[in-house]
Amino acid sequence: MSRILIFAVFLIPGWLSAQEIPRRIKDVATVNLFQAKQLYDKGAVFVDIRPTPEWSWGHVHGAVHLDFYDEFGNLEEKRWPRDVPLVIYCDSDLCENGAAAAGLAATWGYRHVYYFRDGYFAWQLADLPQGKGMAGELVSLSAQVR
Repeated sequence: MSRILIFAVFLIPGWLSAQEIPRRIKDVATVNLFQAKQLYDKGAVFVDIRPTPEWSWGHVHGAVHLDFYDEFGNLEEKRWPRDVPLVIYCDSDLCENGAAAAGLAATWGYRHVYYFRDGYFAWQLADLPQGKGMAGELVSLSAQVR
């Protein structure tokens, strides 16, 4: 009986919350790992919205770090070009901030927003290009798109 209770208390809520994170966001294309890699190869700007400690442990190589709770709102500024393809990601498909950030970017007028729902963990598991550490973490978006 106690095993059933543990399952009900710990596993079911996690499964339900994973189902609540949207797969589709208005004016945003949700992409899988293969599609994200294609966008990476074409030079899209990857935006990592995770907190700084997670960023420093590892991130998509060349990604711009804009912590969702601190710096992500800077993308709303009108000085950033709106036609740049942005691939926004978090840890995994369990991170609701990735969906929220992608939706905000589209609301702010970015015309090519991609939500990489699988996130950094999938990128890491596929052994795709990664960066680590703090050096160069806050590269400006304008520097990325020139």
